[in-house]
Amino acid sequence: MILNLLNPLLMTPRYHTILLPLIFAIRVCSAQPVQDSSVGLFESDEILTIQISGNMRALLKDRSDNSSYQSFQLSYTSSDSSRISIPIEIKTRGHFRKMSGNCTYPPLMLNFSKENTPTHSLFYQQDKIKLVTPCRGDKYVVREYLAYKLYNLISPKSFRAKLVKVIYEDPEKGKKSEPLYGILLEEEGRMAKRNNSITVEGKMLKPEQTQADDFLNMAVFQYLIGNTDWSVQYYQNIKLITTDSLSSPSTVPYDFDHAGIVEAPYANPAPELLLGSTRQRRYRGYCLSNLSSLDPTFATFNKLKAEIYDVFTKCPMLEPAYIKATVKFLDGFYETINNPKAIKREFGYPCQKDGTANVVIQGLKKN
Repeated sequence: MILNLLNPLLMTPRYHTILLPLIFAIRVCSAQPVQDSSVGLFESDEILTIQISGNMRALLKDRSDNSSYQSFQLSYTSSDSSRISIPIEIKTRGHFRKMSGNCTYPPLMLNFSKENTPTHSLFYQQDKIKLVTPCRGDKYVVREYLAYKLYNLISPKSFRAKLVKVIYEDPEKGKKSEPLYGILLEEEGRMAKRNNSITVEGKMLKPEQTQADDFLNMAVFQYLIGNTDWSVQYYQNIKLITTDSLSSPSTVPYDFDHAGIVEAPYANPAPELLLGSTRQRRYRGYCLSNLSSLDPTFATFNKLKAEIYDVFTKCPMLEPAYIKATVKFLDGFYETINNPKAIKREFGYPCQKDGTANVVIQGLKKN
């Protein structure tokens, strides 16, 4: 039986036909059902199936600004076929996707305790992990996951993501959902530690005050995927990390559901940017007196071109029509960064005083 509160659209045969678990041709599209506990949670691209059991109705109805943690059980089958069950606490999180009028499933925060998490579990030593849930269809979760994998190619200063299939169970009601795709995101502190850095919070900075190479990599990547929903000044979908208090911080992006490459039906650019859709690119970096500063960044993207295309073209989880459209979308990016006139037009845009490239996104109420 399916929980009444689950999105009916996700339960239709059409979605199941498109999103059946398939064996992927590349590492980002692995679909093995279990994972060896000796491998870290984010060290493998195998899709992990987890089950969350508890009062699902109460959890999904709690969408207030001050949502409360509730007790649940998270379980999965390990590589030796044993069932591992972990007591955890879960609450809803986010802003835009948390609102019932926007998404059926709110994003969740999974809170693990050191005392209750077995040492042989994949989740051992994890603390609080964000779970991205389907808003209006599994396919958009998969596409956003691939955006994370794209930036992993660009920079190690990026969040690792794990694609999972989640079964939501309400034991008291005897109801269980079909597996729905989700994304587990690496904790911010672990991402910083992996890069020998610490996190920076609460310090108002301009983009020009961040580490230049990392910012340019990030800003050009956002241009590539058609994402304008970010700002450094207000930490809008950007985290800052630094090696020490005297060094310029590096920008680390996250939350790509409003990117054009994802094509989420609810995504729209901020009105202040004067863009028609998320498929219309806008470079939102700062003004560069010499655009040759971008040459090393463009060289990085050109070097990774084949791998970037492979993320989509070798992933049979994606619909053929979407792959074709995405290849065309990527073609447009590469045509631009290899054309001097187009570079001047697109990446010189922040220098235009009457342009909108430097509009600061002060929290568009997304998660």
